[in-house]
Amino acid sequence: MPRFAANLSLLFTELPLPARFAAAAAAGFDAVEIQFPYDYPAPLLRDAAAAAAVDIILINLPAGDLMAGGYGLASHPARTTQFMAALAEGEHYAQVLGVQMVNVLAGRFDAQQDAALARQTLAANLALAGARLAAHGVRVTCEAINNLDMPGFVVSTPAELAAVLAEVAHPNVSMQLDLYHLARMQLDLAGTLAQYLPQTGHIQFADCPGRHEPGTGELPLAQIFALLDELGYTGWCAAEYKPATSTADSLSWLASWH
Repeated sequence: MPRFAANLSLLFTELPLPARFAAAAAAGFDAVEIQFPYDYPAPLLRDAAAAAAVDIILINLPAGDLMAGGYGLASHPARTTQFMAALAEGEHYAQVLGVQMVNVLAGRFDAQQDAALARQTLAANLALAGARLAAHGVRVTCEAINNLDMPGFVVSTPAELAAVLAEVAHPNVSMQLDLYHLARMQLDLAGTLAQYLPQTGHIQFADCPGRHEPGTGELPLAQIFALLDELGYTGWCAAEYKPATSTADSLSWLASWH
């Protein structure tokens, strides 16, 4: 089975973020990721992770107004200054926290925006981030997010993302795949993984439908993880799901697959 990490933005939310590191360690995780750590000082989170002996493997770059329903930063030429500020903040947190990867969220299309220009802007920003973070040994990923949960997302399938990455053409920039988002787009998971795994730097998962823990939906996750082993995937698989009840009650899968 792959190496599993806990997404602390969705798991252990019964606790404040600094206390979630110890909770994740007690549950059996030795690595975590955080969507947006920026509400807390980076040294505070670094020290909490160190005390719990867990690694922070990934954070997202700040995404502006995206999570509040806006367009985000990475695909909009008029927001280049804001993207550069977000990159600087993410770079600082990545260095202090010692993360392996920083994920760039593409954002949504502006209703008046040309799709090709949006993706060209995204490619340019990804190339810039890839080069800048490479100096710190930090890899950059970009994620395809389904356009049902997030209408208007700039890259909603791996094929769309692969086209952008072909323009980026930077060895420090790779794809992030989320099994839940692939399933929401009704893609063949086995075929998609086989096709795009060579370009993939990170994987996340949740069951589908519902985006809850394994066993609550229809995805054959045990088979998918076995396939990842067969395909030679050596990266992390992060549990980015919303527990149907409590986090503790959602973790039975970890003991059987760890």
